[in-house]
Amino acid sequence: MVNASDILLSSTAHTPILLQVVDKAALAKTSAAIKRQAAVLGFEAAPLTLLPVLSADGNIAEMLVGAPDKAADPFALGAISSKLPAGTYAFAKSPADAHLTALGWALELYRYDPYRKVEAKRVQLLLPIGLDAARLHAEANASFGVRDMINAPANLFGPDELEAAARQRASHFKAKFTVIQGKALEQGFPLIHTVGAASPRKPRLIDFTWGNAKHPKVTLVGKGVCFDTGGLDIKPSSGMLLMKKDMGGAANVLGLAELIMQANLPLRLRVLIPAVENSIAGEAFRPGDVFKSRKGLSVEIGNTDAEGRLVLADALSLADEEAPDLLIDMATLTGAARVALGPDLPPFYTDDEKLAASLSAHAMAVNDPLWRLPLWRPYNAMIESPLADLNNAGQGGFAGSITAALFLRRFVEQAKTYAHFDIFGWTPNPKPGRPKGGEAQGPRALYAVIAERFAKG
Repeated sequence: MVNASDILLSSTAHTPILLQVVDKAALAKTSAAIKRQAAVLGFEAAPLTLLPVLSADGNIAEMLVGAPDKAADPFALGAISSKLPAGTYAFAKSPADAHLTALGWALELYRYDPYRKVEAKRVQLLLPIGLDAARLHAEANASFGVRDMINAPANLFGPDELEAAARQRASHFKAKFTVIQGKALEQGFPLIHTVGAASPRKPRLIDFTWGNAKHPKVTLVGKGVCFDTGGLDIKPSSGMLLMKKDMGGAANVLGLAELIMQANLPLRLRVLIPAVENSIAGEAFRPGDVFKSRKGLSVEIGNTDAEGRLVLADALSLADEEAPDLLIDMATLTGAARVALGPDLPPFYTDDEKLAASLSAHAMAVNDPLWRLPLWRPYNAMIESPLADLNNAGQGGFAGSITAALFLRRFVEQAKTYAHFDIFGWTPNPKPGRPKGGEAQGPRALYAVIAERFAKG
């Protein structure tokens, strides 16, 4: 795994190469020698283009960087890290948002290549004095961990491996860790058991707690479907290609938990992850089946490919039983969310206006975008069932992300504040600071909100 401490340096014994950010006006004021070199190489200070300025001995003395557009992604300036030759660098003048520039630098250099030999290019950034290096390292490493889990092939990252990843984080921060499986799962969490029953990799509920029990209770629930065939309502092959990422909610919840525990926030944190594989075999559940949930609500199966909300329902019911101050779930739940907002902008749902405003503000400030969609109660009619209390698949094909959120909302009654996040967990096309592949979506924004709301205990 990439480690931020190898990329972002607080001090160095080496003299860094200075990065000079210039626009056309600034380029015109440089020395005659630099202007000649720029003319020969066609450097016109276009956004994020590079011009190495060589010393007499042929080494790079400094690097000119075309200033990014004002509307550019906040990670854009930092993302030049992937274009630079190996070396240690420092900005001659601290960028306007030095924190996001440094974070973009680190996130851009992430690579997932454990199954082939690739020479890693060592490109390091010397952080300016006053920047919070510990926070930067925590954010970058949490994102790297999320990406590693999502990128791992499903044959090498099933419920066992997801449990091991959660256990490792819990152990590092001395959290209390338990796993519910077998008969205890079947009897206490029937929907989780039902979804995972057909797989030889047995379902389980991962549960760990950290912090002082007297502090405010924050509970995180993450969808841990380690691979999703769709079940008997089988997906087409094209739809299965990315289903190793269907545990992206669990990965992002673990990333957020890591940030909270690393910062030692005054919380009683609980993390719940239903870890399953939705497979096809003789024990697979069927369309039209009806099951009782942990909460006692009966659920008719309208579609076996709407399994994520089933496992979340039981986990949310357990979380809700202790009435946490804040209950959050994260899940790669619906294609409808991607149709509505695309891959980069995960929707969230909450009835708490103050939380919604805070999430929106912090998401923009930390460049971790989120967008609120409504819990539109009239759409509850779409998940009604003539046989059970509700159906797991909305009728008519409309408002799929909203009806999924409404389904989950039925299993939360006692939590003081609840929010649901329908994330994608994947970058289909590379962007500044976001290489193609698994992605952390929401943890940095949520951490900022939680730290602000509960920092005083």
